[in-house]
Amino acid sequence: MKKLLISMAMVANVWAISNFELAQKSDAVMSGYSDAKSEMVMTLINANAQERQRTMKSMVLEKEGGDKSLMEFLTPADVKGTKFLSYEHADKDDDQWLYLPALKRVKRIASKNKSGSFMGSEFSYEDLTAFNIDKYNYSGDAQEVVVEGKKMFKSERIPNSKNSGYTKQISWTTADTFLTMKVEYYDRKKELLKTAIFEDYKKIDGIWRIGKITMTNHQNDKKTILVWKNETIKNGLKDKDFNKRVLKR
Repeated sequence: MKKLLISMAMVANVWAISNFELAQKSDAVMSGYSDAKSEMVMTLINANAQERQRTMKSMVLEKEGGDKSLMEFLTPADVKGTKFLSYEHADKDDDQWLYLPALKRVKRIASKNKSGSFMGSEFSYEDLTAFNIDKYNYSGDAQEVVVEGKKMFKSERIPNSKNSGYTKQISWTTADTFLTMKVEYYDRKKELLKTAIFEDYKKIDGIWRIGKITMTNHQNDKKTILVWKNETIKNGLKDKDFNKRVLKR
């Protein structure tokens, strides 16, 4: 065991990469899709392993400085027609709105509430925006580790926003493809809150896209699974498709 640790340390010196450089590479392999449309399935699993399922459709517009995204719930009946619109910003808190069909009104999500649960899931509003390297602080080098025989980089990032629900995030990224496989989220008490597992990556027109995220909350024993289906990219979407007016349409 001691020889293995020494060997890994020697390799790590050869493969030295800073946490910031790793984040740049991870961002680059997921960029360039222009826009995306997909169907989504959200499965909510409570502490007793009981499941509830919701279906949605989603659109994302890739933009310099921050993506725009729109999500609409299709089933079940109690959430049908609910829409979530998000404008991501690299240098400030995101603008986010939730349309509630029962009330026929649009609710703006306040920055201080971004750490709250999204529609009763284990994803927060903060989790629903695309990864943006400018939203975090990085220091030091990533650590090379081997997980199930696969070489990965373990790295740490700290959110810039004072309204973030997290004090830090620790990620595991593949050394060959620079795809994120796991992220641990630490709460404001610096305790482990959640773990996200990223799976079913696939290439669409040469661009890597995620197929499944499983978010496990270690503090309440609940879990939420998000699955993307029938995704297409470069559909020609425009800013007008993400105007706030579409929420009530």
